Amino acid sequence: MTLKTGVRYRKLNQSCDDEVDHGINTSPEATEAFLPEQFDRPPAKIPWKAILYAMVLFLLGTFLLTIGLLVVTGHIVDTHYQERFWPLVILGLLMFIPGSYHTYFAYKAFKGDPDWNFEEFPDF
Repeated sequence: MTLKTGVRYRKLNQSCDDEVDHGINTSPEATEAFLPEQFDRPPAKIPWKAILYAMVLFLLGTFLLTIGLLVVTGHIVDTHYQERFWPLVILGLLMFIPGSYHTYFAYKAFKGDPDWNFEEFPDF
C-alpha cells in the first residue's frame, strides 16, 4: 500500500554557515541580563490533600490493627470467631505502612529537615 501525501521534500542549503543559529548568545548585553535571583528555587507548595490522605490511611490502619488484635485476644468477640481477625490485620497493615511513612515524611518536611522536602512528596 503506497501513501501519496502530495508533499514534496527538498534538501536544505548546506553551504551557508554564517546564518546558522547555535542557540547561544554570547554578547555582553545577553550575559548582563542574567540575575542570580532567577536561579533561586521558589518555595515548594505544601500538598495538603496528600497529607490528609496519608493521615487518614495512618489512622484507619491503626484502628483496624487495634480492632484485629483485640479480636484475636478475645476482648471484643468470642473465641469462636477469632478467624475474623485476618482481614482486619491485613487491611490494617496495607493502610498503616504507607500512611505512617508519608505522615512521617510530612512531619520531617514541616520541621525543616534538609533531607526531607515537599518537592519529593507525592501529590494527588
